[in-house]
Amino acid sequence: MATVKEFRNNVRPNWCPGCGDFSVQAAIQRALANLGVEPEQVAVVSGIGCSGRISGYINTYGFHGVHGRALPLAQGLKLANRDLTVIAAGGDGDGFGIGLGHFIHAVRRNLDITYVTMDNQIYGLTKGQTSPTSGHGFKTKTTPTGNIEHAVRPIELALGAGIGFAAQGFSSDINQLTRLVELAIQHKGFSLVNVFSPCVTFNKINTYDWFKQHIVNLENDPTYDPTDRSRAMQKVLETGGLCTGLIYREERPSYEELIPGFQAEPVARHNLQMDPDVFRELVAEFA
Repeated sequence: MATVKEFRNNVRPNWCPGCGDFSVQAAIQRALANLGVEPEQVAVVSGIGCSGRISGYINTYGFHGVHGRALPLAQGLKLANRDLTVIAAGGDGDGFGIGLGHFIHAVRRNLDITYVTMDNQIYGLTKGQTSPTSGHGFKTKTTPTGNIEHAVRPIELALGAGIGFAAQGFSSDINQLTRLVELAIQHKGFSLVNVFSPCVTFNKINTYDWFKQHIVNLENDPTYDPTDRSRAMQKVLETGGLCTGLIYREERPSYEELIPGFQAEPVARHNLQMDPDVFRELVAEFA
């Protein structure tokens, strides 16, 4: 069984010291080791941004895609090799900006993949502009008098789109975050783990201390029922989205299980060689 060390490689992350993404990486590595998954059984797909680098920092199969396209790539991987544990990862700009359309359709499609988003409420890689989750009035280089747009609310969107698994973590609480990633990977269907991952360089508002003062940990409420969608939405609205823990979980068939004739053996293991005579016939017909 693989250890956490075996999910590490020799590539040193070049995130800023104190970046919340370090904890997200560690949580994913710990979760995979705890679940007894081997590195060659995992694929991590990422998009563009600071968080997009994560696919190169974990010792698994990795694919660094283009901006906002991590989810289509991850879904294609899962359909080609359903034996892989597929994790898509990205930031709030990547996932809830250019990739928002893909996110909504991934939710409703419900392939068995896990999506981990690192939400720092700012564009860090391009040096501090507003992102889709930046708050109203938020001041940056591109909004010196304050952001006039209202923020995208990822968990509300996910619940409204009918997601089967939604959780939210905080990079300062790596133990809870590890548990949430484990649950997300084990869930059969599309799972979202949105992570409050502070940008220590450009976001001086939504800091570690700010989150510690505002976050409501649902694990501290023994009466909370994560199988009640309406209650989940109510709690998200009550807390302004600033709640952590398992927010909602519903068991239902995944996309793969509903495809008529979808073979248990992955396409990646099929014999795809074509008979030479058939190939020549095709060439003669279309060339």
